[in-house]
Amino acid sequence: MYKKIGTLIISTIVATFTMAQDKFERPESYNYLRGIEAMQEEKLGEAIGYFNKVIEEEPKNGYAFSWIAYIKIQQNKLGDALNASNKSLKNLPKDDIEYVYFAYETRGKIYLELGDTLKSLNDYTSAININPENESSYQKRANIYFNMGKYNLAESDYKKMISINQGGGMGYMGLGRIYNELEQWDKAIDKFDYVVKLHPDFSYAYSFRAESYIGKKDWDRATDDILYALLIDDNNIAYYMLKDLEGDAFVKMKTKLEIQMAKEPNKASWPYYLGTMHEEILMYEKAIKYYETANEKDYSATFCERIANCYDEMGNYEDALSYLDNALNIEPENLSVLSLKANTLYEIGKIDDAIVQWNAILDKNPDYGWGYYRRGWFKEINEDIEGAIDDYSISLTLDPKYTYSYVSRAKMYDKLGKKEQAKADYEKVIEIENKPENYNVIHYAYYGLGKIEKAIEAMDSIIKLNKDDPGTYYDAACLYSLMNRSTEALEYLEKCLSMGFARFSHINKDKDLDNIRNLPKFKELIAKYQQEKQNTVKIKEAKGLSRKTKTENIVEIPFTKAEGNGLCNIKCSINELPLHFIFDTGASNVSLSQIEATFMMKNGYLNEKDVVGQSYFMDATGNINVGTVINLRNVDFGGLKLTNVKASVVKNQQAPLLLGQSILGRLGRIEIDNSRNILKIFQK
Repeated sequence: MYKKIGTLIISTIVATFTMAQDKFERPESYNYLRGIEAMQEEKLGEAIGYFNKVIEEEPKNGYAFSWIAYIKIQQNKLGDALNASNKSLKNLPKDDIEYVYFAYETRGKIYLELGDTLKSLNDYTSAININPENESSYQKRANIYFNMGKYNLAESDYKKMISINQGGGMGYMGLGRIYNELEQWDKAIDKFDYVVKLHPDFSYAYSFRAESYIGKKDWDRATDDILYALLIDDNNIAYYMLKDLEGDAFVKMKTKLEIQMAKEPNKASWPYYLGTMHEEILMYEKAIKYYETANEKDYSATFCERIANCYDEMGNYEDALSYLDNALNIEPENLSVLSLKANTLYEIGKIDDAIVQWNAILDKNPDYGWGYYRRGWFKEINEDIEGAIDDYSISLTLDPKYTYSYVSRAKMYDKLGKKEQAKADYEKVIEIENKPENYNVIHYAYYGLGKIEKAIEAMDSIIKLNKDDPGTYYDAACLYSLMNRSTEALEYLEKCLSMGFARFSHINKDKDLDNIRNLPKFKELIAKYQQEKQNTVKIKEAKGLSRKTKTENIVEIPFTKAEGNGLCNIKCSINELPLHFIFDTGASNVSLSQIEATFMMKNGYLNEKDVVGQSYFMDATGNINVGTVINLRNVDFGGLKLTNVKASVVKNQQAPLLLGQSILGRLGRIEIDNSRNILKIFQK
């Protein structure tokens, strides 16, 4: 999407400038024109090469500098972009207002990316003065004013946008957002209503209007708008609104999503949204059921990861690891999945394995600051104090405001008797977490500095702001344990355990609890809630709610080699239609040729309900268009039966069906025996 937008911008600018070329002598050299051509083809590195050649020949060519600045922004090289932009403004002909306007807009964006809002505002104002009838600069300036809380100035610019382009909609959207911020809900709704009339398929009009209705506690209309936004394009704002709904709003949204799931039974996003809602309120068992339903419709690493995360939160680490491995079968380099696996290994007591996992992750992702923090924590548990300090220090180099690393490093400095270094880290935490809404670990910092009352006051503030999070009460238990106030520590520990905190492996290793660990009450609480967890697992197993331990089964399937490419060609049936598919471990998805898909539709092997998405994917004659996603209800090969396999329709190819990585994770471990022409599938 980003590249397509960039290409559109380039084409528009070039077209606009070309229309005025009779008034100015703009560059027409070979290198300049090739640079423009390369940009339009999205070959940014090649374009830079041509424009640099222009600069070598003409060191004061402001036009070439304009495009260099534009490209450097796309490459996130803001220093180079700023230098080029300054040179473009210095060397462009002052009367060429289109290019000068473009240069100011470009530099305004650079300053905004650099966080210098004042200079950015100045440049957008200069652009407006040059071309007062272009709404683009008004919108950008208005957005800066909006983010600064200068709503009067933003309002003026949004109204100017409306006067320039009454049918555009974005000016009305800006006004509506201002009124939402001011909690003037009816005025906001009025503006969003107008945008909906102008552009009924603009999903953000619905998601922002939903915010207005939420402000009015009009849950029916709010949930309707969230649903509309998701129907149009899986709107991200609407998605995050789902996670914040409570009470009546939650019930209404849940009902509407379930109705939509019934209307579109092949679409995986509806059960996924329901899973997200339930996971957010810690209803992990229900969340898992919804995620598994989504997985049945469209097997993906994302769904497997969410299921794994739920199991992890429930303390069911073996099932969590199983789903994490499924996710990694599909996306072996998925950083969040790899990280969660390392943490899950820690939870089951395999700390050395967890460190090895983090070593592999950080070798491939050396700039992953949180990863160094987490590996440092594992090293700390293993009594590798110097190693922990090294990792915490790297974490802070990469993310200087990550207060968890400061507190953890300070504790290690304290252990080594390096009091001044520890004090500096604790004070840094207090400097960063300078108001209650920023509090995370400030209570530990105050405790480390000996400011006990301040620590308690900060902890109370955190509890007040996060009263529904069991982890908050766990932190309180740790703080009071460190202070040797066992009564309060045990009370908070019981509170977090009663709310579902089930990280018993972590509790057993956390040195913050050492002062209460040997108390009878502590042992009683741990025994009680561990037993409750075990009883819950047994009940779920009895009801079939938990996955049983599975043995490995080997399935051998014969194949032939496809001519020319050596890929495995295997007999199969799709919805009982005999076909062949190519088994390709290098492909990411399942794909079906347009010819085969159309044949299946016209002969009853597919029906309209199998077309995922809108009906326009199929034309009036029943032909299925390229790009359509269809649901294969039954795929059978070698005795293996899969249901609800998503396939993309592609242009005609030699193989009617290509099975790629999105399906491999559902099968198990794969081995290809080329000597026997046998595909081995190791299933659990």
